[in-house]
Amino acid sequence: MQIIQSGWNRLCTIGGIAAMVLIVYSIITMLLLLIISGQPATIEECYNLLQNNRFIGLLRLDLLTVLIMPFYYLLFLGIWVALRKTHVAYTTLATLLAFIGITLFLATPSVFPLISLSDKYAVATTEEQRIQILAAGEAILASGMFSSTSAIIGGILLQAAAVLISIVMLWSKVFSNLTGYIGIVLYSLDLAHIVISFFLPVISVILMAIAGPLYLLWFPLVGFRLMRIGRSEVV
Repeated sequence: MQIIQSGWNRLCTIGGIAAMVLIVYSIITMLLLLIISGQPATIEECYNLLQNNRFIGLLRLDLLTVLIMPFYYLLFLGIWVALRKTHVAYTTLATLLAFIGITLFLATPSVFPLISLSDKYAVATTEEQRIQILAAGEAILASGMFSSTSAIIGGILLQAAAVLISIVMLWSKVFSNLTGYIGIVLYSLDLAHIVISFFLPVISVILMAIAGPLYLLWFPLVGFRLMRIGRSEVV
């Protein structure tokens, strides 16, 4: 068996902590969808929501997603450390795909420009100004993190990377087979959800609803295993 340096152990621990953060985020997101609903339907509704209740508005406009997505970097880095001794080529490929996907996703416009536009809309004095600000907001929504080309490609790369890393988990003895199988099913469903959302939106929503609860299984399995590796001397 291979000895892990202390620095590698810490990266595994950090990856495990990131998985725990992501499961808390998943639970909160599901609760928020049930309690306060999802994104506003129109840009005018976005502005009004940000003006009347900024905190709820930020939550409905996915501020949590913007803040939490970087934890995927740490999660995949921890998994790479755990699997690097067994199938380094596929593990590295999956990690690179994930990093590119996360970066593309985070590079898209998010809630922050809408805050400024909402404030300007509130003090606009002419109809022409309001129309211009509404148009600017519509452009941001159209190019946002769930609708722009870069966000969609980023999501596809991230889900594909997670499928690949779950397959590698099955090949190795570092993670349990259950972790690998759940990951394959979970991220295949999420990948299919993204791909078919343009053609079969109803089916896409169903796939997302099935995949959602599986995150509550996969993140703890991966997180606790990474933290256990972080406390051990060998893998």
